[in-house]
Amino acid sequence: MITINKTIIISNRLPVKITEQNGEYILRPSEGGLATGLGSVYKDGNNIWIGWPGIEVPPERQAEVTDKLAELNLVPVFLTAEEINLYYEGFSNEVLWPTFHYLATYANFDQTYWNFYKSVNEKFKQAVIDNILDGDTVWVHDYQLLMLPYLIRTEKPNITIGFFQHIPFPSYEIFRLIPWREELISGMLGADLLGFHTFDDVRHFLSAASRLSSGKLQDNIILYKDRQVVVEAFPMGIDYEKFERLTTHEKVARHSATFKKSQKNLKIILSIDRLDYSKGIIQRLQAMELLLQLHPHLIEKISLFMVVVPSRDTVPKYRELRDNIDQLVGNINSRFRTLSWTPIHYFYRSFSVEFLSALYSISDVCLVTPMRDGMNLVSKEYVASRTNNDGVLVLSEMAGASKELNDALIVNPNNIGDIMRAIVQAIDMPLDEQQLRMSSMRHIVKKFNIHLWVKNFMDKLKEVKEMQQSLLAKHAVQAVRSQISKDYAVAKDRYIFLDYDGTLVGFQGDIDKASPDQRLYELLTELTADPANRVVLVSGRNYETMQKWFGHINLDMIAEHGAWQKHLNEDWKALPLLTDKWKQEVKTVLDTYTDRTPGSFIEEKSYSLVWHYRKVEKGLGELRANEITNHLRIFIADKGLQMMEGNKVIEFKNIEVNKGKAVLNWLYNNNPDFTVALGDDHTDEDIFKALPPQAYTIKVGSNISAARYYLRDYKEVRELLKELLRQKQTIENT
Repeated sequence: MITINKTIIISNRLPVKITEQNGEYILRPSEGGLATGLGSVYKDGNNIWIGWPGIEVPPERQAEVTDKLAELNLVPVFLTAEEINLYYEGFSNEVLWPTFHYLATYANFDQTYWNFYKSVNEKFKQAVIDNILDGDTVWVHDYQLLMLPYLIRTEKPNITIGFFQHIPFPSYEIFRLIPWREELISGMLGADLLGFHTFDDVRHFLSAASRLSSGKLQDNIILYKDRQVVVEAFPMGIDYEKFERLTTHEKVARHSATFKKSQKNLKIILSIDRLDYSKGIIQRLQAMELLLQLHPHLIEKISLFMVVVPSRDTVPKYRELRDNIDQLVGNINSRFRTLSWTPIHYFYRSFSVEFLSALYSISDVCLVTPMRDGMNLVSKEYVASRTNNDGVLVLSEMAGASKELNDALIVNPNNIGDIMRAIVQAIDMPLDEQQLRMSSMRHIVKKFNIHLWVKNFMDKLKEVKEMQQSLLAKHAVQAVRSQISKDYAVAKDRYIFLDYDGTLVGFQGDIDKASPDQRLYELLTELTADPANRVVLVSGRNYETMQKWFGHINLDMIAEHGAWQKHLNEDWKALPLLTDKWKQEVKTVLDTYTDRTPGSFIEEKSYSLVWHYRKVEKGLGELRANEITNHLRIFIADKGLQMMEGNKVIEFKNIEVNKGKAVLNWLYNNNPDFTVALGDDHTDEDIFKALPPQAYTIKVGSNISAARYYLRDYKEVRELLKELLRQKQTIENT
């Protein structure tokens, strides 16, 4: 029997509306943008969509609802009223929503909310596990399920998981206010691909993840628990054809005709929002009031149609916002209304999509000015509905859509004067300019529609998984280590090249604390006891430190990346013709940056200088490193020096000094039948490139390398070395 892999979509809500009529549950498809876009996915083949059905279903009727939903490829997660209250209304909307929208003062960091958020995410996980098979793809949606990718990953480590967040991701300084920040980041990093609407959100997430997890950052990839997690922007689109087609619908035409008749000779300004403090509704009304006050000639010339869709008005903050809107609309209307004209037509209700289409069609200006919004699809729906290429969009720079629709009039939503001036500019804009701007925006909205958004995300998710698989093959798994051990055991002449920091010992904030421990001494002593072994320590450390730490062991040593070399039973020798005349000039520059960067320090070696920033505040160290690199680049080139960036260090040295050249010097006129080299740094790449293809080259801590294989950390390195010794012993005993 052939098993066809499926895609499982998971969101808080299923894409249907369930109502109870005369004791029977009635299912109606949702008209939301996400439901439309993903319809082509979950309705295809054996794909499914998992989510809460939207109402509390008593246990005895859950089987009935499950069967009805199964006909639509939907799988329910049944939640109690308490769970909805504490997980959804509580943690999702009283902790995550305000914090992610930069209104952390509205957040209620309640431990009970967190407990329920975790337990409901577990409930969703169980629904996934009950329906998943190896080879399936999972796509998790939005902030209500941040823990879910990790929870699925713990049970199904090899499954393909995508995650998309539909609201903004805040800067690290805001996100860190959440008490459970590390757990949330870990939850999200369970995914293979993380998607956001804008590059700003991507940057904010990468910043938070690099500070709050053990992940290592490389461009937009986080190396986390031996996996590459890719973070990328996928601006969400709308069903363009649907909104363009709606303008010719009979109902829409009727509504439009009625509007035009009642609002003859008026410029119509449109505003559509869900009731929320992130939407900037109060500031928009204040801008309108200022407009009528400063531009009295526009009285009886314009009207604002403001639709506010009810939402969470049982929550005190939302009820207060609704009351403030009511009061402000009443004040403006009572102040400026005339016998035949009302400045603001306010509707606190939801409308059919046909009614909204009519509003889009007849409105001269659309006002979209949220304080913070992930994307905001109203702006795109307005553009798609302007089939004559006229009309003006006034758009907040805080909405994700502003990154694409830059032919709109972009405003700061906190600046009511800015909004007012944009409205005036929109009203006075000549038709040819309107058409130029609108046709450009319509082209963008048409091309980057909801279907392309789905395709781009799914294609990228597949690409990420393929990249992971190609790199996974390089991990020195047990089978690889066994082969290395067997080759080691039968070899008669072996060369073992070992870096020190990060390879034989862990990475330390204080370089003086990374001294060898007794177990390492025992391991090296045992390796050097075999006459067939030539063990060479290849380090960036200065030669005095290397001598102090390892002078009593029968080792070959290369210090300062090759500037100093010590063959077994010989004295240390410096490379000939090296000069240190350049050091003072470079040190003067480095001193300046060290004085400006708390936690940084300079390490001076015989023929090199190292600027360390491992103790510097995250971000500041990288900034200073870039400044130093730019400052000294020309000087370095003129003096024939080399500038090498490593793990929280920049090293300046003579260009002749190179670990790869030093290693080749050891192998000159030698032809060992077993060679292995292990290192964790950028400087070790020279060794990997210099050695012949049959040598075992192993990068420690990363799999982006010229090495054949990689190991996770120094502990795995020590285990491998012990395994070599054990295998040799086993063969000798048989």
